[in-house]
Amino acid sequence: MSDQNRPDVDLTTSQRAAIEALMQREEPIRPPLWMRRGAAIDYATECAHADEDPAGFWAEKAAAVEWFSRWDRVLDFDPPHHRWFSGGTLNATVSCIDRHVHSDRRNKAAIIWIGETGEERTYTYNRLYREVNRFANALKALGVETGDRVVLYMPLVPEGIVAMLACARIGAIHSVVYAGMGSQSLKARIEDAGAKVVICSDFTFRRGKAVPLKPTVDEAVRDLYAVEHVIVHRRGSRPGDDRVEFESEREYDFYDIQEPRAVHCEPVPVDAEHPLFILYTSGTTGRPKGVVHATGGYLVGTTYLSRAFYQIQDRDIYWSTSDIGWIVGHSFIVYGPLSVGATVLCREGVPDYPSPDVTWELCERFGVNVMFTAPTAVRMWMSHGGDVPSKFDLSRLRLVACAGEPLNPEAHRWAQRYLVSQADGYVVDNWWQTEIAGPVLGTLPNFEARPGKVGRPMPGVDAAVVDPSGQPVEAGQGGLLVIRKPLPYMLRTVWNDPDRYAEYWSSIDGCYAAGDVAFNDRDGYIGVLGRADDVINVAGHRIGTADVESSLLRHPAVAESAVVGLPDELKGERIVVFLVVKPGIEVGTGLRGSLRDHVREDLGPIATPSEIILRDSLPKTRSGKIMRRLLKAEAMGEDPGDTSTLAD
Repeated sequence: MSDQNRPDVDLTTSQRAAIEALMQREEPIRPPLWMRRGAAIDYATECAHADEDPAGFWAEKAAAVEWFSRWDRVLDFDPPHHRWFSGGTLNATVSCIDRHVHSDRRNKAAIIWIGETGEERTYTYNRLYREVNRFANALKALGVETGDRVVLYMPLVPEGIVAMLACARIGAIHSVVYAGMGSQSLKARIEDAGAKVVICSDFTFRRGKAVPLKPTVDEAVRDLYAVEHVIVHRRGSRPGDDRVEFESEREYDFYDIQEPRAVHCEPVPVDAEHPLFILYTSGTTGRPKGVVHATGGYLVGTTYLSRAFYQIQDRDIYWSTSDIGWIVGHSFIVYGPLSVGATVLCREGVPDYPSPDVTWELCERFGVNVMFTAPTAVRMWMSHGGDVPSKFDLSRLRLVACAGEPLNPEAHRWAQRYLVSQADGYVVDNWWQTEIAGPVLGTLPNFEARPGKVGRPMPGVDAAVVDPSGQPVEAGQGGLLVIRKPLPYMLRTVWNDPDRYAEYWSSIDGCYAAGDVAFNDRDGYIGVLGRADDVINVAGHRIGTADVESSLLRHPAVAESAVVGLPDELKGERIVVFLVVKPGIEVGTGLRGSLRDHVREDLGPIATPSEIILRDSLPKTRSGKIMRRLLKAEAMGEDPGDTSTLAD
């Protein structure tokens, strides 16, 4: 197809301006010589191996994982379906726990946990082994079997990690729901997964306040007769405390059922393609998508990338500021770092409470070497000034990796100057998503960072920026980010919805369409500008516009709603709502507060609108579709573009 006839990607004015600015040659950030020499992999060599012998490349990476039986074939690909390590059997917990217990890592700290109140607990690999096995036996005693689904509604507490691994131990499929979502969101996920068991904490902490979680679970499961058991982690209780009597016969105390169980539970061998977990992510329709990750390929990918990208070494203290409710928490708090035998620091709570000092005080106290965080957090720290981290000894913090939304050049350079300068370290960007459970694009210590651009494809990744027909676009021209070959750590399907999974591979022939607008430069660096669909990325949390719109339409005052995301210096994007109220509704000062409270209760705090704009009508096409693009352009003061399809 000639360039003149290729369809263009519908970029916004701000996206085109961003590409133009980022294509200007900025001063790159070069990694220190000592880091280049000590990099875990040689990028050029790894890429050459992956290009020349893809099966051999991934077979080599799979050898770093413990298997019960070796696979027959590395990959079977019948688009859109792909199977990895066919014939192989394994159990993820053997790689994450058992092999370390039977090595000199037995009494090494696996997890160092800090609560928002200052409580601290350390789990060696041996202690983690005992806790996981006991809870796995407790689940078995309740009738949980291989293939059953277990939903977790828990904050970042050790019991949440134990529960995830206990499910994996017996071949049950866990689905962690972020402990901030509302009862309707939780209920929809429990129903879709067909969960047999729900595990929850009784409350969580948010900026010093104890926020109840149990009432949300009570509301969600009230009419769900398929849920046989609810296990409650009561914070403040400990193993050996007096037994608890609950009002519902479905409910059990976490420690009451765990403590009397044996400290060994035989790991269940599962097929490499057996689902390890379902993780729900917002889509462009009201129903969330249950992304399914398979045990073998997922563990191979996260194990490899923990070393190759995050550069985690045996003596390191590694800290991810994410949460187990998101894919980062699955891949790089739990499975990847534990598989390589790391010491994982994890803290419940936001990174600037009770003060902006808390993150850096912990880095100093524990000697953190590698940190994973979100650009939102970097921008928040930036707002407090560089003198805050400079007060602390960060001389061991050599690598800070950012992902979740685009890392703007100003934040990147600030972090390089104030967060890693004491260690002569490096700040790197990377891009991936819930559907692809580890870095796909990124900057490695082998090459320079270019602020505003994520980096290059990881070894084994065939990524490109294309037009809607699948043809590569020229450098500096915006297009759609695609992956042209499957990866072992990609999703296998959407739970209960194979047609929805097929959509990932159907919009651009032969490619996995990531749904993001991107561009590349002349040296192969790729910049990702954000979503091409109706999903808002708030502080790294993907919120479906349809989810928020549907929630608002359930409010008795709302006749019509439209939701868009606008740029936000701190969060990346913020939620802005355009509303038409029903006739006769009095528009008083309490309406906006009522609407925010409604969404917060329905979907959780992360979906709360930042702005609510009341209008007499919403712009629609003649077919009745609301033109959100026009509303967004209006709010940003941009040219609305073609309005020929407007009804009025």
